[in-house]
Order: sequence, then structure tokens, then C-alpha cells
Amino acid sequence: MPWSRFTGRFLPSEPPTSSLPVGPDGVIINDGGPDSPQYAKDGTVLATASRGLDSGDGNVDRQPILESVEAGELTLDEAALGGMGRHLGVVSTTFLIVGRIIGTGIFSSPSSITAGVGSVGAALLLWVLGLALSFCGLFVWLEFGCMFPRSGGEKVYLEAVYRRPRFLATIVFAVQAIALGFTASGCIVFATNIVAAADRNPSEWEKRAIAIGVIVFVTLVHTFVPRAGVLLMNVVGSIKVVILLFIIVTGWAVLGGAVRHAIPDPHASFRDAFAHSATSSNLYATALFKVLNSYAGWSNAAYVLNEVKRPVRTLKIAGPLGLGICGVLYLLANVAYFAAATPQEIAASGVTVASYFMLKVFGATASRVLSVFVALSALGNVLSITFAQARVNQELAKEGVVPFQRFWAGTWPAGAPSAGLLLHFIPSFIVIVAIPFGDAFNFIVDVEGYPSSVINAFVVVGLFILRWRAPQAPRPFRVFLPIAFLFLVGQCFLLVAPFLRPPGGKGDTSLPYWLYPIIGIVVLLAGVVYWAVWRQLWPQLGGFSWAQRKETLADGTVVTTFYKEKRA
Repeated sequence: MPWSRFTGRFLPSEPPTSSLPVGPDGVIINDGGPDSPQYAKDGTVLATASRGLDSGDGNVDRQPILESVEAGELTLDEAALGGMGRHLGVVSTTFLIVGRIIGTGIFSSPSSITAGVGSVGAALLLWVLGLALSFCGLFVWLEFGCMFPRSGGEKVYLEAVYRRPRFLATIVFAVQAIALGFTASGCIVFATNIVAAADRNPSEWEKRAIAIGVIVFVTLVHTFVPRAGVLLMNVVGSIKVVILLFIIVTGWAVLGGAVRHAIPDPHASFRDAFAHSATSSNLYATALFKVLNSYAGWSNAAYVLNEVKRPVRTLKIAGPLGLGICGVLYLLANVAYFAAATPQEIAASGVTVASYFMLKVFGATASRVLSVFVALSALGNVLSITFAQARVNQELAKEGVVPFQRFWAGTWPAGAPSAGLLLHFIPSFIVIVAIPFGDAFNFIVDVEGYPSSVINAFVVVGLFILRWRAPQAPRPFRVFLPIAFLFLVGQCFLLVAPFLRPPGGKGDTSLPYWLYPIIGIVVLLAGVVYWAVWRQLWPQLGGFSWAQRKETLADGTVVTTFYKEKRA
């Protein structure tokens, strides 16, 4: 297969940190052999293989050739221009992941998961399985992220693999990311728990006002004082870790018999851990879906790599570290929860497992304290998602696939993607204001997740395609292919599970259980329609073709723009 099909500008990689000889034009010459990569000063891989050329005297002269994979319309250097520069180290990148993963799920999901599968043992196994599947996904994203250390995440990876029809993958992802990339649910959870901590019974519109205040505050902080926003993410992320550590240590004390007056038998849940386990595959499917949703966020760093110092090295450290921290905390927190109550007690209590834990260990007033904890956790989640999603919006604008790309790619006034933040704020605000709380809101949240699973499935399939197309392309991190296949199986499960009929034929809302995945598919198809109109129908009806050029904005950001050329 000719390599010319797959060559592009470059395939960036992390430059070696060892002292290597430097040749002409600032090229670092790798002395690891003729087939070793060569790196320019900016980390671009200049040569990744060699081929034999007959010099005419019977000797074969091994000359380096360029084998690279193109992703998007901008080069790595062009994509990184403008903005705040590289300011995120290992700690901030790790907390970006931790802050996204630890939301409200760990405080509420264990009760519904255990109620669904019927036993503590089965529930704990699902948490372990969910962590394993999340690591499988993380390793797939690490391979892509180290090959393409630039902001955008799935956008970049889809562009690298699915290059024909041109712009189709980018536009489908753009429609999904912009239309469903809101953080309304986190804002609502913050509002609900803050008023609960204040022991008030406000109206729905009062909760909406608080939720709007949250998204406005987060947007303004990330726009005008972005470095303070990063610091706030780190602080809130640290608080969330401390909260879970407090629950874990308290659970150990319970297991040790420190509160036998309230919990006389703390080992009851673990004595016959698999008793009463469910036998319905649908119940396990639903429970695993909730577990994986609680781990969602391990890919958060991939969206902001233009702002990460030494992105390949940092990503390889922060990714496993962030997910590993959350996984250990989640498993130990579950053990603590079930030291305080059996599954039957939790189901009968009518509250979440965390609330019941605090109630039994510390008394009635502790539920208010827990509400503050959950509100802080939700705030950290909103901070992390907003920070990353704004960068994705900006990268989409820089590729020229959204209208008014010069505006949406801007970084006024402090180097942060302010227009990208606004583009994230708009759908979040609309959902908070327009969607009624209850079933309708829960339905919208369900719709959010399904297209993401479709995108993830295409990404992991793309990894196999890229391994076949470009086997010798430099990969600073290589995932073991069976691990990638296991993640693909998990994604296929998530795509099929919502269509499995639940017991009684009723999902988690009063709407048909199969409706939200259908709506999610419609959102993706809307991207296909947008592409067909923009790239095919409009030019044909208008008698022109799209031409493109790159423009540099006042802040240094490079943007791809399109203009019409009359057909001859």
C-alpha cells in the first residue's frame, strides 16, 4: 500500500529529553539506528523509517523518508498559536481529570446500582469492571493523544482516521459537542444541594436562578481570570478528594466497631456478599451503564493539550494517575457505605447511600453537611467540563467548520477561549431555563451520553484502522490491542443496552426507554445533514466551490476560513 495516501504535514511526538546531537537547521539526530525517529526542535517527527536507494555502485544508501499522519487543517504549531500558552503541569492536568470524574455519581449511584443488581458483591464487582473498562479507554486515548498532542480530543482522532468524505467526521462531532456539551446538570445539582443545606424549600425558579448563577460565575472566571480558574479547579478537586478520604476513614472506623451503638453489625453486608444477586441481564446492563457514567471524564486532558507543558510526558503521567486516584477512592468509598447499611436498608430508607451513611454515623444534621459536599463536587465538575469544552469549541472554530469562525476562535481578553466559553454557556443556559425539572430534565441528560458512546466506538475502531494504515508511524505510547478490543466491546454494549427492554418496560423516566438513544442518533444524523448542505448541496445550487485559506487573528490564533470560488 503506497505511503503517499497517508502522508501529511507531520505526526508530532514528544522530543527526546536526552542529550542528542543536533544537526543542521536545529534537527535533533536520533542515534538509535537508521529506523529511529528524528525530531525537530518543536517535537515534530521528521523521519520515522528508512528505505534503501541504489546509488548506482551496487551499494544501498539508507535514506530517511517521512511517514506521517495528518489530522485537521492546521499543523501542530499553527494549532498551538495564540491563547495562554503551555501552563498546565502534571498536577493541574491530573486535577482536570479528577475534577471531571468526581461529580455527584459517587454520592448517589451506589444505592441504585446495588438495588438493581441485588447484592453488595455484585455491585463491587461492577465497580471494578467499570474501572477496568475505563482504563482500557484511557489507554486508547493515550495512544492517540501521544500521536497527536493537540487540543480537541476525539475531534483530532476522528479527523486523522476518517478523512473521506472531507470534513464529515469533524462536522458530525461538532454538532454533537456543541449541541450536547452543556453542563446544566451539574449546575442544577449544585443549586438543589445548596438549598437543601440551607434547609429551605424553594421554588423551581429559585433553583434555576442559583444554577444560572453557577454557570455565569464559572464562565466569567474562566474568561477573565483563567489562571485563577485553574487554581480554583485544583482547590475544589483537592477538597473532593479530602471529602472521599473522610468517608473512607469513617468507614474504616465503622468496620472497627467505633459506632456499635448505631451500627451493631458493620460486617453484615459482606458476610454473604452475593446473596440475592439479580439474574436479569438488563439489570446488570443498566447498573454497568451507571458505573461507567460515574467514571466518565478520564479523557478530559485530551481536550486541552495545547495548554499542557510537555504534553506527551504529562498525559502519560496524569491520565493513569487521575483515573487511578478516582478508582481507588470509589472502591473504598463503596466499602465504607456498605459498612453502615445493607442494601435492603438503603432501599427502604428512600435516600442516597451517602445520605444514609452520614445519617447513621453522625446523625440527622449530617445530611446538611453532605449536601454542601455534593454541591462542591458539582461545582468542581462544572469548572472542569467548562474549561475543557471551551477548548474543544475553539478548535472546531479554528478548523472553519462552524459559522463566524473568526469570532468563535477568539481569545479576548486574557488568552482564554472566551468565545468558546460563550458557545458552551449558551446551550447550558437554555437547558437550565427551558427544560422542566424531573423527567424531561433527566431525559435530556440521558440523551447527552448516547452520542458520546457512538463517537467513542468510532474512535477505537479508528485506532485499529490507523494501526493497519500506518503501522510504522511513531507512537510514544502503544496500547495492547486486546485492551482496545475490550473497550470496543464495552462501547458496543453501551450502544445496545439502552434498547434492551427493562423490567416492566419502564426506564428511569416516564418516557419510552428507547427514545433517548433514538434522539441521540438523530443529533448525529443532523451533523450529516449539515455537512451535506454545506459541502454538497449549497455549492451545487450556487454554482461555486469552497476554497480555503489560513488567517492569523490579532491574538496570534490561526484560523481556517472558507470562501466561494466561481466554477468555470
